Amino acid sequence: MTMKSMRRRTVVTVAAIVAFVGILGFRLVDIQVVNADEIKKTSVIGQPVPMTLYGSRGSIVDTNGVTLADTVVRYDVQVSPSVAVLDKAAYTTDVNAIGAATGQGGAAVQKIISDALAVNPKSQYALVIKGIDVTKYDKLIALKSSLNIQWIYFTRDSTRVYPDGAVAGNLIGFVGSDGKPQAGLESSENSCLAGTNGSETYQQALDGTPLPGTTVTQKPATNGGTLQLTINSDLQWFSQQQLAQVVPALGAKFGFVTVADAKTGKLLTVAQYPSVDPNNVGATPPNFWGAMSFTTPFEPGSTFKALTAAALIDTGKATPESQALTPYTFTSPQGAKLHDAGYHAPERLTLTGVLMLSSNVGMSILGQRLSSQDRYNYLKAFGIGSKTGAFAGESAGILNPVSTWDDQTKYATMFGQGVSATQIQMVSAYQALANGGVRIPLTLVAGCKNADGTVTKAPQAAPTRVISAQTASTTLGMMESVITKGELAKQLNIPGYRIAGKTGTAQQPDGKGGYLPSYYVSVMGVAPAENPQYVVSVNLGYPTTLTSSAAAAPLFKTIMSQVLKTYRVKPSTTPPPNYAPYY
Repeated sequence: MTMKSMRRRTVVTVAAIVAFVGILGFRLVDIQVVNADEIKKTSVIGQPVPMTLYGSRGSIVDTNGVTLADTVVRYDVQVSPSVAVLDKAAYTTDVNAIGAATGQGGAAVQKIISDALAVNPKSQYALVIKGIDVTKYDKLIALKSSLNIQWIYFTRDSTRVYPDGAVAGNLIGFVGSDGKPQAGLESSENSCLAGTNGSETYQQALDGTPLPGTTVTQKPATNGGTLQLTINSDLQWFSQQQLAQVVPALGAKFGFVTVADAKTGKLLTVAQYPSVDPNNVGATPPNFWGAMSFTTPFEPGSTFKALTAAALIDTGKATPESQALTPYTFTSPQGAKLHDAGYHAPERLTLTGVLMLSSNVGMSILGQRLSSQDRYNYLKAFGIGSKTGAFAGESAGILNPVSTWDDQTKYATMFGQGVSATQIQMVSAYQALANGGVRIPLTLVAGCKNADGTVTKAPQAAPTRVISAQTASTTLGMMESVITKGELAKQLNIPGYRIAGKTGTAQQPDGKGGYLPSYYVSVMGVAPAENPQYVVSVNLGYPTTLTSSAAAAPLFKTIMSQVLKTYRVKPSTTPPPNYAPYY
């Protein structure tokens, strides 16, 4: 290569570099000086754009961690109608693609846009569909990108779902369309479940794209905690399925099943039929939306006799074989009149026999050995007339002061009339009988696992001794005669297990001091009687095809058998006490 050629190449290279630098310099001056304001306007729009960071509502789970209520992400699909119709060539293709992705069809989407434009030709908003899942959202995002659809956008939302439908729906409650709690545990335990929203801001380009590096979080979002219940969802489901068959078959208006752990007071099942499905609240009549076992008291009937018998035994006023010549009718010295359920000749019954045959007259004769005030005190200790504290909005029932009792009420309260109690209150009383005389407050909520992993256990009141351990054992021994020798022994007996139980049939009050020809029927029991583990209560509201406690007996046996099977309770190995029912 000659020297002349080398000089020529050097000159060309230098000239090219100078030209390139000149171009860059010109462009820099153009950007920073000449067109700086215009470029700034087109790159960033106004002030930082605020955005909400959503804190998710926490889950509700059963005792085994099975999810009963959860929160899932959903998206609302929105469009700008006036922008959508600008590109007429692509409009039909875009609309059909969107309709296919949402499942509505292109014609439906086009009508939504047309209707919005008919109202306002400059419309910037129309809701295409609300609450699509992540799968459909992803399809639409892909369409937005591939077809360059600039007039569709999305709003993120959270939706409450209940995977098991009506299972424990009467307890869980539900939230409104705005996500705010409306009833049940969703409402009462909102402090555990509610998330806290946060916020952040970002700079936005003209096309709406957030500019990288401009996002600033002002307040982080906090998710709600997980509410853990004591309920066994499998047993709850089984109980509701059984009620759904039995209640209509008997022409009853409603039915309850409650199962409690005798040693801990944990509620394992609080089933109801009809029960609300929180996914479809409107499908159930409003009067069945709540948890009637907690909120609606009834005259309990003869299941109350076990409490009167326990008070007599505990005070030493009677023994299992205390005697009472029992006619069909009874008139007190002050004129109170009462009778047994069916006519019979005078019977020589013991206190055990009174429970076994469920005699109102026999219980009244023996029960008058105890003063009204002493009986009242025992009933209060058993939890009658007081809320259990296990569920918000529950009723305390009705146990009027002794000073208001007339002579009829004095005797009626011995066998479950003239007083009202919720099913949960009766379960609480029987839990005391089953737990050696110590009443442990019933619990439905075990605790809350917070978003940070810490666990807050539900507060629990102190246990209360109601009767002595010996009295509790003796009372259960007398109640075993109901299962082994009573009129419903064949329907109630579970081979291999000692069961202590009591039936009840209470007339429906008419609200005017009298009674209607309809009955609230019950069977309550404890198993195994020699070492009680579980309390089961079955109640049916006003059956029409069979109006005695015989209506509830088969269901009690089914539920109790399932409980013993579920928790693998070993069969009994000792015989029941042989208290004589007659003398």
